[in-house]
Amino acid sequence: MLITIFDVSGCIVAIVFLLFCYRGFAGTQAANRSKRKIVNVFPLSHPKNIVPKNGRPLLAVLVLGLFPATAMRAQTSTQAAQDANAKQSGAATTLSAPPVETAPVAPLSSPAMVGPLSTASPRSFDAGPFGKLDVTGILSGFGYWQSRPASSDQAARADVSNGQVFIQKTNGLVQYFLQAGAYNLPALGTPFLSTRNTVSDYFGALPQAYLKLAPKGNFSFLIGKLPTLIGAEDTFSFENLNIERGLLWNQENDVNRGMQANYAKGKLSGSLAWNDGFYSNRYNWLTGELTYAPNAANSLEVVAGGNLGRTAYSSVATPLYQNNSDIYDIIYTHTAKRWMVQPYFQYTDVPLDVKIGVRRATATQGEAVLGSYNVAPDLTMTGRVEYISSTGNTHNGAVNLLYGPGSQAWSLTLTPTYQKKAFFARGEFSFVQAVNSTAGEALGPQNSNSNQTRGMIETGFMF
Repeated sequence: MLITIFDVSGCIVAIVFLLFCYRGFAGTQAANRSKRKIVNVFPLSHPKNIVPKNGRPLLAVLVLGLFPATAMRAQTSTQAAQDANAKQSGAATTLSAPPVETAPVAPLSSPAMVGPLSTASPRSFDAGPFGKLDVTGILSGFGYWQSRPASSDQAARADVSNGQVFIQKTNGLVQYFLQAGAYNLPALGTPFLSTRNTVSDYFGALPQAYLKLAPKGNFSFLIGKLPTLIGAEDTFSFENLNIERGLLWNQENDVNRGMQANYAKGKLSGSLAWNDGFYSNRYNWLTGELTYAPNAANSLEVVAGGNLGRTAYSSVATPLYQNNSDIYDIIYTHTAKRWMVQPYFQYTDVPLDVKIGVRRATATQGEAVLGSYNVAPDLTMTGRVEYISSTGNTHNGAVNLLYGPGSQAWSLTLTPTYQKKAFFARGEFSFVQAVNSTAGEALGPQNSNSNQTRGMIETGFMF
């Protein structure tokens, strides 16, 4: 009885909170043009042509080595799970319905959900010539308080975090996925951007949309606006252990326009993608991913990607230096009955290139551990600890990839999460400490502070 009262009261509070977030969303003005990632603006008058380089053969060899020629016929284990779910749900629809309530259809594998949140069972319908479609979605809002906000930010605010619908066809030779709506991309150590400006400045109201060709066997081919292969954290808040993404994620790209081949066989799966990197609309990035999963509890993933040419263009979604970098990840995941732990290592390198202002090669190295513990059936505690460092100093020509050349930073994030059927609520505490930062490149109103604390709450419904 008490649980029922709590669930009902929680839903009422969530609805009121979402209405308040929507009010804040509708009233937010476009003056807040702060950036999630560090963006180094390059003159827009510079020619936008792509100039081949001679300095990236090692990257190309490594990427192609991760994904041999046979991997051009590929399907990742995630997509294999999606196909399995589709077959299961399709098989279920062919059975005569018993006179009692049937079990819900298993959640789909797209969008990717690391947990602890889970999508609702899909609503399926026959769309005639478009085939059998599955529909899911999310409506959520968040509020935050932070110390030492940037001059373009606020100490406290509420906004819509997600108002998205996912439409997909998951069976047959021709499949597709459409993700439409509003979203926010909160990240540690960077100013918040309003949801309205996030949608307009990043990936638009259709942030992910792709066509998938899936012939029988272990191969599939995707083309469109695809989720990145890089990193341990996904793009949208509901997909991850924490509300905010971390410091290592700030060096990674999010959504790629391009094409991707996938292959899976036995314990191995891999992907190879040709795309526009940090959403630059210049197609000179190559990314490869290889995963070895000896059993259901353990997996090891190696990722390599980078710009094989030069992209003399930048925007809020396309940071100049990161978009001309090489990125390498090693990610290990272990799951148990109640535990999940995921340590990963990341290295990025921006090679010497005077034409885009890189007078000295600059790199970052980061380590992180993400984890979750299922306290009760509806309650999970998640956390993240990470450290990242950059090379160079203010006097030797190194570029700024963090909080000034040669700076370091570490962070701690804790996120208790409650989900009961469609309703969810989670809080978050995070702390960021910058070390050896450069005045004017760090945190706070004058970009001169060395640390920042945040408290957040996000609540809503998965439908």
